[in-house]
Amino acid sequence: MMKDWKKVLLSPEHTIRDALTIINSEALRVAVVVDGQHHLLGLITDGDIRRALLNNATLESSVEQVMNPNPITAAAGTGKKELVALMQRYSILSVPLIDQDGRLESLESLEEALKPSNYNNPVFIMAGGFGTRLRPLTDHCPKPMLKVGERPILEILLLTFIRSGFSNFYISTHYMPEQIEAYFGDGALWGVNITYVHEEVPLGTGGALGLLPENIPELPLIMINGDVLTTVDFERLLEFHNQHDAIATMCVREYDYQIPYGVVSGDGHRITHMEEKPVQRFFVNAGIYVVDPELYRAVPSQHRIDMPSLLEKQLEDGKDVLMFPIHEYWLDIGRMDDFHKAQLDVKGLFQ
Repeated sequence: MMKDWKKVLLSPEHTIRDALTIINSEALRVAVVVDGQHHLLGLITDGDIRRALLNNATLESSVEQVMNPNPITAAAGTGKKELVALMQRYSILSVPLIDQDGRLESLESLEEALKPSNYNNPVFIMAGGFGTRLRPLTDHCPKPMLKVGERPILEILLLTFIRSGFSNFYISTHYMPEQIEAYFGDGALWGVNITYVHEEVPLGTGGALGLLPENIPELPLIMINGDVLTTVDFERLLEFHNQHDAIATMCVREYDYQIPYGVVSGDGHRITHMEEKPVQRFFVNAGIYVVDPELYRAVPSQHRIDMPSLLEKQLEDGKDVLMFPIHEYWLDIGRMDDFHKAQLDVKGLFQ
């Protein structure tokens, strides 16, 4: 999203003249009305102003008289494809993205959503695992090279990033690295750059960051496990991280667990509450991160540490670590059931 959507924000105290000035001067061609806590109150287009003036409003009237208080909106984190489809369905040129509390997170325009993107941010794919739970499939093949449909898992992941505009890849290897390097080479067949870092001994998901070369671009790095299939909007993830200026961002998914019994609460011998088979909801780690250079350059070489432990240390040091809930398709191919599910899902999602 290249245009600065924050320049089109107005408060209810502004006038129609103010809205008209913004619409005429800013490329987004809309004005957005928010309150002091950034709750979305309404959207104003040129057409809204023309209709209001025809109904005897003046340029000094409040924007509340002209704004559409119920514009088409989308949830923050919605993917570009869904946003394009939404805007085309309703013949609108932009859509506000709001969080669960109704606060404006950003504003996506149809023009920007349709533009091909190009990011130099490094993408670090962790492809060194043994895939023990997928034996015997992994006895002679590293897990990321197992085929889902017609392609290896790792190639599907690579293509997902390429379609989002990323071209600078680093792949961490350990188990049967020669198969991965022989298949992907330097990335030229895909029009991208691939650099390999090899773990002589497993260093954990966080420790592999210490093997990255010195000449890596000084930009936030997207890190992902090499056995994950997902349609998450990586551009939106990166934008979220950059907006909030955190040391790291972790993607999380909501996980529901239903207790198969009636749960009883009490005070001594006295029952105070009963709930039949309640559902507990948690956020779980999705194995996808955005990491700032300050963090990944500070990881020592050959130092074993997992990402959760690395991020916990940042929290202890008072640094901001954010979570980015993902609602798109996501599958961690860790077990045989997951592998079989991926074979069914891939046809409609990735090929």
